[in-house]
Amino acid sequence: MFPYSYKRNTKELFMENKPETNRVEKNRNPRRDGGRLSSVTTAVHLMKTFSEEDQELGISELAKRLGVAKSTVHRLACALLDEGLLQQNPENGRYRLGVGLFMLGALVRARLDVASESKVILTKLRDELKENVRLAVLERDNVVFLHDFESPQAVRIRSKTGQMRPAFCTAEGICLLAGLREPQLTAFFDHPRVARTKNTITDEETLRANIRKVKRKGYYFEDEECDAGTRSVAAPVFFADGTIAAAIGVSGPRSRLRKSQIDKLARRVMEAADEISLHLGYGPRERIYI
Repeated sequence: MFPYSYKRNTKELFMENKPETNRVEKNRNPRRDGGRLSSVTTAVHLMKTFSEEDQELGISELAKRLGVAKSTVHRLACALLDEGLLQQNPENGRYRLGVGLFMLGALVRARLDVASESKVILTKLRDELKENVRLAVLERDNVVFLHDFESPQAVRIRSKTGQMRPAFCTAEGICLLAGLREPQLTAFFDHPRVARTKNTITDEETLRANIRKVKRKGYYFEDEECDAGTRSVAAPVFFADGTIAAAIGVSGPRSRLRKSQIDKLARRVMEAADEISLHLGYGPRERIYI
């Protein structure tokens, strides 16, 4: 499951350094903004300063390499330390990269693993059903399609890997929302929802009922809720621990995805989702919907 939000509580990390003078030199340094590195940029470059050869660095060395004041480096190092992005060696006071970066990297790796493990299965499903087949993950209020394999038919939905759609009105999005914890889901519904078609559902109570349907039935059928003339069926993909990793969906024109065929189509989509889940280490255990 991909978290809906991340911890953002370090004020210093997002403050801008005050310029030493009012004079601005154009293009003095391509990394500088208005003659001074912003704190965010400095923090990024600070972390990138560490390497295989220089796994631990002190404030003085960091300040020298970045070309900024020791006080600035110390302030940012403390902020990054609080967030777990840096660690400090108690014996010599030097800093090294923290486990928090590993945790963030694991989220990226998880997405790459899902995309890699699903490619062959999704391509096979596209060839079998001859409709668009997509793999989506949750990105705040939206879904992002990591894969979108286009239908071979003349009349088809335009494919574009990497595109985003509102999570609340897509079949894949409803499946992904089923994996959120209640505080995350509550935060999600705090944001405005704008109807895209006459069939778009924006009511929170109805959307929550649809999320419960996913937990009960294992899939969601979207009937022109995101794009007029388009229907989709999606099912969640699970990590080894039973949490939701992604969602796969089959999408096509309303004229071909008839309601009488939805149950049969849904079974095939769930089979493909379960196959991907097995590749990710998910076994025949109870799925986790929190």
